[in-house]
Amino acid sequence: MKPEQQYIDLFSQTEAMICRHSAEVLNAPRAAAFADFERLGFPTRKQERYKYTDISKFFEPDYGLNLNRLEIPVNPHEVFKCDVPNMSTALYFVVNDAFCGSALPKSHLPEGVIFGSLKEAAEKNPEWVKKYYGKLADTAKDGVTAFNTAFVQDGVFFYVPRNVVVEKPIQLVNILRGDVDFMANRRVLVVLEEGAQARFLVCDHAMDSVNFLATQVVEVFVGENASFDLYELEETHTSTVRISNMYVKQEANSRVLLNGMTLHNGTTRNTTHVTFAGEHAELNLCGMAIADKNQHVDNHTTIDHAVPNCTSNELYKYVLDDQAVGAFSGLVLVRPGAQHTNSQQTNRNLCATREARMYTQPQLEIYADDVKCSHGATVGQLDESALFYMRQRGIPLHEARLLLMFAFVNEVVDTIRLDALKDRLHLLVEKRFRGELNKCKGCAMCK
Repeated sequence: MKPEQQYIDLFSQTEAMICRHSAEVLNAPRAAAFADFERLGFPTRKQERYKYTDISKFFEPDYGLNLNRLEIPVNPHEVFKCDVPNMSTALYFVVNDAFCGSALPKSHLPEGVIFGSLKEAAEKNPEWVKKYYGKLADTAKDGVTAFNTAFVQDGVFFYVPRNVVVEKPIQLVNILRGDVDFMANRRVLVVLEEGAQARFLVCDHAMDSVNFLATQVVEVFVGENASFDLYELEETHTSTVRISNMYVKQEANSRVLLNGMTLHNGTTRNTTHVTFAGEHAELNLCGMAIADKNQHVDNHTTIDHAVPNCTSNELYKYVLDDQAVGAFSGLVLVRPGAQHTNSQQTNRNLCATREARMYTQPQLEIYADDVKCSHGATVGQLDESALFYMRQRGIPLHEARLLLMFAFVNEVVDTIRLDALKDRLHLLVEKRFRGELNKCKGCAMCK
């Protein structure tokens, strides 16, 4: 039996329950999304966009789903004590795929700013959510997006009104918790209106050693002259599968920084699609992956220069050890008429062993004649001459390897515009290379 069939049967049997525990705005596109899922199924390697990661096989096991929205017996505020020195954040939690509304942060957000349950926001302000929900995440084009839209019941809604500046960074901790193999379907909707500014840090953690599968769809709308930073940090364990699709739309003169860092995982597939909808917008898209054992990290990005006079800078770096597998596929599309586009794409990869594998596919499609675009990719091993030089000066081989790998990924960490988080990431990366982060212990590992 194909893996799709068990979910087709499940949805047919539980559709009423799914809708009952969600909101009308989330229910409205559910039937169409399910029809798209039936038609598309889960992606396989036969599809060009997924040729390095067979998504369908991860849906074959029988996972538990909390469709009846039973309360999960965990208090995240007691379990997770994230202590990043000198960085004060407004801290929120999602347990599996439900927003944790108990004991919300004492610090008040600026007037008009909303951060909370997507389901509750859709019930209180249905017209606001309806205007944006599902408008970027096209279920007709991707099977995972269609699956997520069909089964999602809650999520996170982040709204910043016109010209409002959220000074304090928002931190969201996604906790995977289960006594049996478990699937979570998460949703995030971010809306920044004209002139708004915000910074958003998302951390993924897994509490239990069971098999987890998390699907996630993120939609981000950045208005004219708005500024948005999004940092994603994955620190789960080797029995976790994370499939995330992010869709971003930038209006004129907006500035966006996206930085996704995988420090510890099992299998990760991240898809990022950014569209420039207004002129003079700027994007910095960065990513870093550190993988060993049999871990797998696949990043697929698309930057759509649909209008003239926009700038994009893309940088992804991988360090692969043991039998780890990495993949990067990045497309920069410059459409007809998108003159004066400035785009740079770089992917650099380090394979620390001969068994590690890296697949890279940088791509440029240019249909305008007055642009400045470049792209490049490298795959290599540690510099033997540099290792020899360091060992000649009394540095042990293991320490010399660590220093070179640490220096290699520093460029991505340094793009972080939160100094306290940047300093903490430098420490976490060093601990990761030293093998001290061999399993997820939540934010306790940050101490």
